[in-house]
Amino acid sequence: MSVTVNIVKRAFKYRFYPTDAQAAELSRTFGCVRKVYNMALAARTQAWTRQERVNYNQTSAMLTAWKKTEELAYLNDVSSVPLQQTLRHLQVAFTNFFGRRAKYPRFKSRKKSRKSAEYTTSGFRFRNGQLTLAKMSEPLDIAWSRALPEGASPSTVTVSLDAAGRWFVSLLCEDPSIKPLPATDTAVGIDVGLDHLLTLSTGEKIANPRHERRDRARLAKAQRELARKAKGDGANRAKARRKAARIHARITDRRRDGLHKLTSKLVRENQTLVIEDLTVRNMVKNRSLARTISDAAWSEFRSMLEYKAAWYGREVIAVDRWFPSSKLCSACGALQDKMPLSVRTWTCDCGTTHDRDVNAAQNLLGAGLALTVCGAGVRPQRSSPGRQSAMKQKTPRREP
Repeated sequence: MSVTVNIVKRAFKYRFYPTDAQAAELSRTFGCVRKVYNMALAARTQAWTRQERVNYNQTSAMLTAWKKTEELAYLNDVSSVPLQQTLRHLQVAFTNFFGRRAKYPRFKSRKKSRKSAEYTTSGFRFRNGQLTLAKMSEPLDIAWSRALPEGASPSTVTVSLDAAGRWFVSLLCEDPSIKPLPATDTAVGIDVGLDHLLTLSTGEKIANPRHERRDRARLAKAQRELARKAKGDGANRAKARRKAARIHARITDRRRDGLHKLTSKLVRENQTLVIEDLTVRNMVKNRSLARTISDAAWSEFRSMLEYKAAWYGREVIAVDRWFPSSKLCSACGALQDKMPLSVRTWTCDCGTTHDRDVNAAQNLLGAGLALTVCGAGVRPQRSSPGRQSAMKQKTPRREP
Protein backbone atom coordinates (compact mmCIF):
# COMPACT_ATOMS: atom_id res chain seq x y z
CA MET A 1 0.00 0.00 0.00
CA SER A 2 1.54 3.31 -1.08
CA VAL A 3 1.52 6.26 1.27
CA THR A 4 1.15 9.75 -0.16
CA VAL A 5 3.59 12.23 1.35
CA ASN A 6 2.58 15.86 1.13
CA ILE A 7 5.63 18.06 0.74
CA VAL A 8 5.20 21.41 2.46
CA LYS A 9 5.93 24.61 0.58
CA ARG A 10 7.79 27.04 2.78
CA ALA A 11 8.96 30.63 2.31
CA PHE A 12 12.58 31.44 3.14
CA LYS A 13 13.12 35.13 3.73
CA TYR A 14 16.48 36.91 3.45
CA ARG A 15 17.81 40.42 3.48
CA PHE A 16 19.59 41.66 0.38
CA TYR A 17 21.49 44.78 -0.56
CA PRO A 18 20.66 46.06 -4.07
CA THR A 19 22.88 48.26 -6.18
CA ASP A 20 21.63 51.72 -7.04
CA ALA A 21 20.47 50.45 -10.45
CA GLN A 22 18.65 47.47 -8.92
CA ALA A 23 16.99 49.67 -6.27
CA ALA A 24 15.79 52.08 -8.97
CA GLU A 25 14.43 49.20 -11.09
CA LEU A 26 12.61 47.66 -8.14
CA SER A 27 11.18 51.01 -7.08
CA ARG A 28 9.77 51.50 -10.59
CA THR A 29 8.33 47.99 -10.44
CA PHE A 30 6.65 48.68 -7.09
CA GLY A 31 5.07 51.81 -8.52
CA CYS A 32 3.82 50.03 -11.63
CA VAL A 33 2.42 47.15 -9.55
CA ARG A 34 0.50 49.62 -7.40
CA LYS A 35 -0.75 51.52 -10.46
CA VAL A 36 -2.02 48.38 -12.22
CA TYR A 37 -3.68 47.08 -9.07
CA ASN A 38 -5.52 50.36 -8.47
CA MET A 39 -6.62 50.70 -12.10
CA ALA A 40 -7.90 47.13 -12.19
CA LEU A 41 -9.72 47.61 -8.88
CA ALA A 42 -11.32 50.82 -10.19
CA ALA A 43 -12.42 49.04 -13.38
CA ARG A 44 -13.94 46.15 -11.46
CA THR A 45 -15.68 48.51 -9.03
CA GLN A 46 -17.20 50.53 -11.87
CA ALA A 47 -18.35 47.33 -13.56
CA TRP A 48 -19.93 46.18 -10.32
CA THR A 49 -22.02 49.36 -10.12
CA ARG A 50 -23.32 48.45 -13.61
CA GLN A 51 -24.26 44.97 -12.37
CA GLU A 52 -21.40 43.42 -14.36
CA ARG A 53 -18.73 40.96 -13.27
CA VAL A 54 -15.09 41.32 -14.35
CA ASN A 55 -12.64 38.44 -13.86
CA TYR A 56 -8.87 38.04 -14.05
CA ASN A 57 -8.82 37.32 -17.80
CA GLN A 58 -10.64 40.55 -18.54
CA THR A 59 -8.30 42.63 -16.37
CA SER A 60 -5.34 40.95 -18.08
CA ALA A 61 -6.73 42.08 -21.44
CA MET A 62 -7.14 45.57 -19.97
CA LEU A 63 -3.47 45.55 -18.97
CA THR A 64 -2.44 44.75 -22.54
CA ALA A 65 -4.52 47.68 -23.78
CA TRP A 66 -3.11 50.03 -21.14
CA LYS A 67 0.44 49.25 -22.20
CA LYS A 68 -0.35 50.36 -25.75
CA THR A 69 -1.46 53.83 -24.68
CA GLU A 70 0.98 56.72 -24.64
CA GLU A 71 0.04 57.71 -21.10
CA LEU A 72 0.83 54.26 -19.65
CA ALA A 73 3.64 53.21 -21.98
CA TYR A 74 6.02 53.21 -19.01
CA LEU A 75 4.44 49.93 -17.87
CA ASN A 76 6.49 48.25 -20.60
CA ASP A 77 9.73 49.33 -18.90
CA VAL A 78 9.34 46.83 -16.05
CA SER A 79 8.87 43.07 -16.03
CA SER A 80 5.36 41.99 -16.98
CA VAL A 81 5.38 39.13 -14.45
CA PRO A 82 4.77 41.21 -11.28
CA LEU A 83 2.03 43.12 -13.11
CA GLN A 84 0.21 39.88 -13.96
CA GLN A 85 0.71 38.62 -10.41
CA THR A 86 -0.90 41.70 -8.88
CA LEU A 87 -3.97 41.05 -11.05
CA ARG A 88 -4.07 37.50 -9.68
CA HIS A 89 -3.82 38.86 -6.14
CA LEU A 90 -6.75 41.16 -6.87
CA GLN A 91 -8.74 38.18 -8.13
CA VAL A 92 -8.02 36.32 -4.89
CA ALA A 93 -9.10 39.39 -2.91
CA PHE A 94 -12.45 39.48 -4.71
CA THR A 95 -12.89 35.72 -4.30
CA ASN A 96 -12.40 36.11 -0.55
CA PHE A 97 -14.79 39.06 -0.52
CA PHE A 98 -17.56 37.19 -2.31
CA GLY A 99 -16.89 34.20 -0.04
CA ARG A 100 -17.42 36.54 2.96
CA ARG A 101 -13.92 35.83 4.24
CA ALA A 102 -12.63 39.40 3.82
CA LYS A 103 -13.73 42.98 3.30
CA TYR A 104 -13.97 44.68 -0.08
CA PRO A 105 -10.49 45.23 -1.62
CA ARG A 106 -8.96 48.63 -0.95
CA PHE A 107 -6.78 50.82 -3.14
CA LYS A 108 -3.04 50.76 -2.53
CA SER A 109 -1.46 53.91 -1.11
CA ARG A 110 1.90 55.22 -2.28
CA LYS A 111 3.00 55.99 1.27
CA LYS A 112 1.22 53.45 3.46
CA SER A 113 0.83 50.26 1.44
CA ARG A 114 3.45 47.51 1.46
CA LYS A 115 5.97 47.84 -1.35
CA SER A 116 6.40 44.43 -2.92
CA ALA A 117 6.51 42.59 -6.23
CA GLU A 118 6.08 38.88 -6.89
CA TYR A 119 7.94 37.01 -9.63
CA THR A 120 7.09 33.55 -10.93
CA THR A 121 9.61 31.21 -12.59
CA SER A 122 9.48 33.12 -15.88
CA GLY A 123 10.53 36.30 -14.11
CA PHE A 124 13.76 35.20 -12.42
CA ARG A 125 16.78 32.90 -12.77
CA PHE A 126 18.16 30.90 -9.87
CA ARG A 127 21.44 29.17 -10.59
CA ASN A 128 24.38 28.15 -8.42
CA GLY A 129 22.91 29.93 -5.42
CA GLN A 130 22.49 33.23 -7.26
CA LEU A 131 19.16 34.93 -7.93
CA THR A 132 18.74 37.25 -10.91
CA LEU A 133 15.45 39.03 -11.52
CA ALA A 134 13.99 39.98 -14.89
CA LYS A 135 15.24 43.30 -16.34
CA MET A 136 18.44 42.99 -14.26
CA SER A 137 21.90 42.05 -15.47
CA GLU A 138 23.42 41.25 -12.05
CA PRO A 139 22.29 38.83 -9.33
CA LEU A 140 21.00 40.16 -6.02
CA ASP A 141 23.48 40.47 -3.16
CA ILE A 142 21.63 38.23 -0.70
CA ALA A 143 22.74 37.62 2.88
CA TRP A 144 22.15 33.85 3.07
CA SER A 145 21.45 33.63 6.80
CA ARG A 146 20.34 29.99 6.46
CA ALA A 147 20.60 27.39 3.75
CA LEU A 148 17.76 26.49 1.43
CA PRO A 149 16.66 22.83 1.38
CA GLU A 150 19.06 20.71 -0.63
CA GLY A 151 18.18 20.83 -4.32
CA ALA A 152 15.47 23.44 -3.72
CA SER A 153 14.17 25.36 -6.71
CA PRO A 154 12.01 28.43 -5.87
CA SER A 155 8.58 28.52 -7.48
CA THR A 156 7.96 32.19 -6.68
CA VAL A 157 10.13 35.04 -5.47
CA THR A 158 8.76 38.07 -3.63
CA VAL A 159 10.84 41.22 -3.24
CA SER A 160 9.80 43.83 -0.67
CA LEU A 161 10.97 47.05 0.94
CA ASP A 162 9.81 47.76 4.49
CA ALA A 163 9.23 51.10 6.18
CA ALA A 164 12.66 50.93 7.82
CA GLY A 165 14.35 50.89 4.42
CA ARG A 166 15.32 47.21 4.55
CA TRP A 167 15.15 45.08 1.39
CA PHE A 168 13.92 41.49 1.65
CA VAL A 169 13.54 38.62 -0.78
CA SER A 170 11.29 35.65 0.01
CA LEU A 171 11.76 32.38 -1.87
CA LEU A 172 8.91 29.86 -1.88
CA CYS A 173 10.35 26.32 -2.00
CA GLU A 174 9.32 22.78 -1.25
CA ASP A 175 10.82 21.66 2.05
CA PRO A 176 11.01 17.85 2.29
CA SER A 177 12.53 18.11 5.78
CA ILE A 178 9.12 19.02 7.28
CA LYS A 179 7.49 15.71 8.17
CA PRO A 180 4.97 14.60 10.81
CA LEU A 181 6.62 13.97 14.17
CA PRO A 182 6.16 10.66 16.02
CA ALA A 183 2.80 10.62 17.75
CA THR A 184 2.73 11.04 21.53
CA ASP A 185 0.03 10.94 24.19
CA THR A 186 0.85 14.36 25.65
CA ALA A 187 -1.72 17.16 25.70
CA VAL A 188 -1.56 20.66 27.09
CA GLY A 189 -4.00 23.46 27.79
CA ILE A 190 -2.74 26.96 27.06
CA ASP A 191 -4.17 30.08 28.69
CA VAL A 192 -2.90 33.38 27.29
CA GLY A 193 -2.50 36.41 29.51
CA LEU A 194 -0.73 39.69 30.11
CA ASP A 195 1.09 39.20 33.43
CA HIS A 196 2.39 35.96 31.93
CA LEU A 197 2.30 35.47 28.17
CA LEU A 198 1.24 31.82 28.54
CA THR A 199 0.18 29.60 31.39
CA LEU A 200 0.19 25.85 30.72
CA SER A 201 -2.01 23.24 32.33
CA THR A 202 1.18 21.65 33.71
CA GLY A 203 1.62 24.71 35.92
CA GLU A 204 4.45 26.19 33.87
CA LYS A 205 4.26 29.93 33.22
CA ILE A 206 5.95 31.72 30.31
CA ALA A 207 6.98 35.27 31.13
CA ASN A 208 5.66 38.10 29.00
CA PRO A 209 8.76 39.73 27.45
CA ARG A 210 6.89 43.01 26.76
CA HIS A 211 9.05 43.89 23.77
CA GLU A 212 7.27 47.17 23.09
CA ARG A 213 7.75 48.42 26.67
CA ARG A 214 11.52 47.91 26.45
CA ASP A 215 11.77 50.37 23.56
CA ARG A 216 8.84 52.62 24.50
CA ALA A 217 10.98 55.60 25.54
CA ARG A 218 13.12 55.45 22.39
CA LEU A 219 10.04 55.05 20.22
CA ALA A 220 8.29 57.99 21.87
CA LYS A 221 11.34 60.19 21.31
CA ALA A 222 11.56 59.19 17.63
CA GLN A 223 7.85 59.83 17.14
CA ARG A 224 8.13 63.28 18.75
CA GLU A 225 10.98 64.14 16.39
CA LEU A 226 8.87 62.94 13.45
CA ALA A 227 5.90 65.03 14.59
CA ARG A 228 8.04 68.17 14.61
CA LYS A 229 9.07 67.77 10.96
CA ALA A 230 7.15 69.69 8.33
CA LYS A 231 4.61 67.50 6.59
CA GLY A 232 5.33 66.58 2.99
CA ASP A 233 7.98 64.67 1.07
CA GLY A 234 10.98 66.41 2.61
CA ALA A 235 14.23 64.55 3.25
CA ASN A 236 14.28 65.38 6.97
CA ARG A 237 10.78 63.99 7.50
CA ALA A 238 11.65 60.84 5.54
CA LYS A 239 14.76 60.37 7.67
CA ALA A 240 12.77 60.79 10.89
CA ARG A 241 10.12 58.38 9.62
CA ARG A 242 12.74 55.71 8.88
CA LYS A 243 14.24 56.17 12.36
CA ALA A 244 10.88 55.49 14.01
CA ALA A 245 10.23 52.60 11.62
CA ARG A 246 13.54 50.97 12.54
CA ILE A 247 12.52 50.92 16.20
CA HIS A 248 9.16 49.39 15.28
CA ALA A 249 10.96 46.81 13.13
CA ARG A 250 13.30 45.86 15.96
CA ILE A 251 10.34 45.34 18.30
CA THR A 252 8.52 43.25 15.69
CA ASP A 253 11.58 41.13 14.92
CA ARG A 254 12.22 40.32 18.58
CA ARG A 255 8.56 39.48 19.16
CA ARG A 256 8.35 37.21 16.12
CA ASP A 257 11.60 35.44 16.98
CA GLY A 258 10.36 34.71 20.51
CA LEU A 259 7.01 33.42 19.27
CA HIS A 260 8.70 31.15 16.71
CA LYS A 261 10.87 29.55 19.38
CA LEU A 262 7.97 29.19 21.80
CA THR A 263 5.46 27.70 19.33
CA SER A 264 8.05 25.29 17.89
CA LYS A 265 8.79 24.00 21.39
CA LEU A 266 5.11 23.53 22.24
CA VAL A 267 4.33 21.73 18.97
CA ARG A 268 7.30 19.39 19.25
CA GLU A 269 6.54 18.40 22.84
CA ASN A 270 2.74 17.95 22.66
CA GLN A 271 0.38 15.98 20.46
CA THR A 272 -2.73 18.00 21.37
CA LEU A 273 -2.75 21.71 22.15
CA VAL A 274 -5.90 23.37 23.50
CA ILE A 275 -6.35 27.14 23.31
CA GLU A 276 -9.18 29.59 23.77
CA ASP A 277 -10.95 31.01 20.70
CA LEU A 278 -10.45 34.68 21.56
CA THR A 279 -11.55 37.55 19.30
CA VAL A 280 -8.51 39.75 19.73
CA ARG A 281 -9.79 42.39 17.29
CA ASN A 282 -12.63 43.11 19.71
CA MET A 283 -10.47 42.94 22.83
CA VAL A 284 -8.07 45.64 21.58
CA LYS A 285 -10.99 48.08 21.54
CA ASN A 286 -10.41 48.37 25.30
CA ARG A 287 -8.22 51.50 25.29
CA SER A 288 -6.60 50.72 28.64
CA LEU A 289 -5.39 47.28 27.50
CA ALA A 290 -5.04 47.68 23.71
CA ARG A 291 -1.32 48.46 23.78
CA THR A 292 -0.44 45.53 26.04
CA ILE A 293 -2.66 43.07 24.17
CA SER A 294 -1.18 44.10 20.83
CA ASP A 295 2.34 43.66 22.22
CA ALA A 296 1.46 40.15 23.43
CA ALA A 297 0.49 39.22 19.82
CA TRP A 298 -2.02 36.52 20.73
CA SER A 299 -3.32 36.28 17.14
CA GLU A 300 0.17 35.75 15.74
CA PHE A 301 0.84 33.13 18.41
CA ARG A 302 -2.27 31.19 17.41
CA SER A 303 -1.48 31.47 13.70
CA MET A 304 2.04 30.07 14.21
CA LEU A 305 0.75 27.32 16.46
CA GLU A 306 -1.84 26.20 13.92
CA TYR A 307 0.35 26.07 10.83
CA LYS A 308 3.22 24.36 12.66
CA ALA A 309 0.79 21.81 14.08
CA ALA A 310 -0.39 21.11 10.52
CA TRP A 311 3.23 20.68 9.42
CA TYR A 312 4.16 18.18 12.12
CA GLY A 313 0.95 16.20 12.49
CA ARG A 314 -0.25 17.77 15.74
CA GLU A 315 -3.76 18.91 16.69
CA VAL A 316 -4.85 22.35 17.87
CA ILE A 317 -8.29 22.60 19.51
CA ALA A 318 -9.95 25.99 20.06
CA VAL A 319 -12.47 26.07 22.91
CA ASP A 320 -15.46 28.41 22.67
CA ARG A 321 -14.61 31.91 23.86
CA TRP A 322 -17.60 31.95 26.22
CA PHE A 323 -16.38 28.89 28.11
CA PRO A 324 -15.91 30.10 31.75
CA SER A 325 -12.42 28.66 32.18
CA SER A 326 -11.49 31.06 35.00
CA LYS A 327 -14.74 30.60 36.97
CA LEU A 328 -14.83 26.81 36.86
CA CYS A 329 -13.18 24.68 39.54
CA SER A 330 -10.97 22.14 37.77
CA ALA A 331 -11.25 19.79 40.78
CA CYS A 332 -14.99 19.54 41.40
CA GLY A 333 -16.55 21.39 38.44
CA ALA A 334 -18.35 24.01 40.53
CA LEU A 335 -19.01 27.28 38.74
CA GLN A 336 -18.37 30.55 40.57
CA ASP A 337 -20.77 33.47 40.15
CA LYS A 338 -18.09 36.13 39.78
CA MET A 339 -14.37 36.18 39.17
CA PRO A 340 -12.99 39.75 38.85
CA LEU A 341 -9.68 40.20 37.05
CA SER A 342 -8.09 41.38 40.28
CA VAL A 343 -8.53 37.88 41.80
CA ARG A 344 -5.39 35.86 41.01
CA THR A 345 -5.92 33.02 43.49
CA TRP A 346 -9.14 31.68 44.94
CA THR A 347 -10.44 28.79 47.02
CA CYS A 348 -13.40 26.67 45.93
CA ASP A 349 -16.08 25.38 48.30
CA CYS A 350 -14.53 21.94 47.88
CA GLY A 351 -11.40 23.25 49.60
CA THR A 352 -9.13 23.41 46.56
CA THR A 353 -7.04 26.57 46.20
CA HIS A 354 -6.47 27.61 42.60
CA ASP A 355 -4.05 29.81 40.79
CA ARG A 356 -6.40 31.62 38.41
CA ASP A 357 -4.36 31.09 35.23
CA VAL A 358 -3.27 27.51 35.93
CA ASN A 359 -6.86 26.57 36.74
CA ALA A 360 -8.05 28.18 33.48
CA ALA A 361 -5.45 26.24 31.48
CA GLN A 362 -6.48 22.96 33.13
CA ASN A 363 -10.15 23.67 32.37
CA LEU A 364 -9.30 24.45 28.75
CA LEU A 365 -7.44 21.15 28.48
CA GLY A 366 -10.39 19.24 29.91
CA ALA A 367 -12.87 20.99 27.61
CA GLY A 368 -10.68 20.42 24.58
CA LEU A 369 -10.26 16.71 25.25
CA ALA A 370 -14.02 16.42 25.85
CA LEU A 371 -14.63 18.01 22.45
CA THR A 372 -12.59 15.32 20.72
CA VAL A 373 -14.53 12.57 22.51
CA CYS A 374 -18.07 13.90 22.91
CA GLY A 375 -18.36 16.52 20.19
CA ALA A 376 -18.92 20.25 20.27
CA GLY A 377 -21.16 21.66 22.95
CA VAL A 378 -20.79 18.68 25.31
CA ARG A 379 -18.63 18.61 28.40
CA PRO A 380 -19.28 16.38 31.40
CA GLN A 381 -19.16 18.48 34.60
CA ARG A 382 -20.67 18.80 38.02
CA SER A 383 -22.25 22.17 38.67
CA SER A 384 -24.90 23.81 40.77
CA PRO A 385 -28.53 23.02 39.88
CA GLY A 386 -29.94 25.20 37.14
CA ARG A 387 -26.53 26.08 35.69
CA GLN A 388 -25.97 25.88 31.97
CA SER A 389 -23.37 23.51 30.57
CA ALA A 390 -19.80 24.79 30.44
CA MET A 391 -19.75 25.07 26.67
CA LYS A 392 -23.00 27.01 26.56
CA GLN A 393 -22.45 29.22 29.58
CA LYS A 394 -22.31 32.89 28.55
CA THR A 395 -20.76 35.61 30.64
CA PRO A 396 -20.94 39.38 30.04
CA ARG A 397 -17.21 39.60 29.39
CA ARG A 398 -14.38 37.30 28.39
CA GLU A 399 -11.83 36.21 30.93
CA PRO A 400 -8.16 36.55 29.99
